[in-house]
Amino acid sequence: MLRALYDRVLALAGHRRAPAYLAGVSFAESSFFPIPPDAMLIPMCIARPELAYRYAAICTVASVLGGILGYAIGFWLFDALAVPVLRAYGHADAMATFQGWYDRWGALVILIKGLTPIPYKIVTIASGAAQFNFLIFVVASIVTRGARFFLLAFLLRRYGPPIRDFIERRLTLVTTGAAAGIVLGFVALKFL
Repeated sequence: MLRALYDRVLALAGHRRAPAYLAGVSFAESSFFPIPPDAMLIPMCIARPELAYRYAAICTVASVLGGILGYAIGFWLFDALAVPVLRAYGHADAMATFQGWYDRWGALVILIKGLTPIPYKIVTIASGAAQFNFLIFVVASIVTRGARFFLLAFLLRRYGPPIRDFIERRLTLVTTGAAAGIVLGFVALKFL
């Protein structure tokens, strides 16, 4: 079922209304949808490299807005909606773990998790459930989601189709490297 859904999302990338569908997938993925927007963003950027940054901006804005919905789900509807969503994705115990991370690391959790392949919906829902500062949540989401999508757009625009296979197979490596850079930056600032 998940593969069929992935294939359907991929097919939307070639539709004349692809940017609107890209926004919809990006929004939904941040709060409840299982397929990341990369499935559409990658072929769209390869097909129209001159629009790659526009597509990244669409992903960023829609993802942050979807993240706000995820935050609201966690904040107001955690028991009714969030617990079943987390359970459905096999992350029912993630909330206790995230709560400890928020207590210790704060916004850094959002920055790192937003770049990695860990489903962003878990971050958004957990942020609301933990009643993390909303303004900091939104700013960190803009930074992390923007960095992720614009990095992807840059790589696709610069290197085109040859980078597609690398990104699809090694997206974890690319985003983890970016997350490590952010962490090192924060550590350096702390000790300077």
